[in-house]
Amino acid sequence: MKHLNAGLAFAAALSLFATVAPARAEPPKNIVLVHGAWVDASGWKPVYEILVKEGFRVTMVQEPETSFANDVTAAKRILDLQDGPTLLVGHSYGGSIITEAGVHPNVVGLVYVAAHAPDVGEDEAELGKKTPSVLAKTEGAIKVTPDKFTYLNPVEFPKLFAPDLPRERAEFAARSQVLAATQVFSTPLTAAAWKTKPSWGIVAGNDQIINPDLERWYYERAKSQTTVIPGASHSVYESHPKEVAAVITRAARSIDQQATR
Repeated sequence: MKHLNAGLAFAAALSLFATVAPARAEPPKNIVLVHGAWVDASGWKPVYEILVKEGFRVTMVQEPETSFANDVTAAKRILDLQDGPTLLVGHSYGGSIITEAGVHPNVVGLVYVAAHAPDVGEDEAELGKKTPSVLAKTEGAIKVTPDKFTYLNPVEFPKLFAPDLPRERAEFAARSQVLAATQVFSTPLTAAAWKTKPSWGIVAGNDQIINPDLERWYYERAKSQTTVIPGASHSVYESHPKEVAAVITRAARSIDQQATR
């Protein structure tokens, strides 16, 4: 009887321990992709398809590009819909968006793809002037409408934005641009998620829209794990989807490993 009572007490103790022991952190299965200026989320399709095959739940943000605040709100709206830890990925101007929106509680890590990553009080327009790109040095490449929306000259688009894409695809992107309000590039950030959350960065080696040296500087400052894709254009997410998806997958698995330690 004594042995029976001791066994019951031990079982009860185990049951109590199981009740109060902290749950193991859930790995990030959700990935949210944020596009940059002048394009839409359809460009993420090659990366999306790879990530879905890897077992991730992937959602794209379609930001309106009407103001920086509206674009951040669009990203947060999608983040609100995620059911757990989420890896937030941004391309180009989308890097500014994820830097601001990445303070959302669902976000556990950031991936910058040929992207801007300003600090609080900074904006990408001013930072870009300090390390100018080929685009910045190409007179007349950026056009502005009378109501202050910008677009890239369709004639210049293929050779500046997407020289390593098939010509037909680059020309389609040039003719389907989402015009971006001038203010989206010059609105100072009020939050910088890379200061408190782990980050990864991809440098597009032949980027002519953002100077690759500026990308490197951003990622070094943020202490991001950095990958350089030599020869890649600003459209690296379309021209090198396997390499981009590999970085995203590696980031998710790294966060998973940290969460389960």
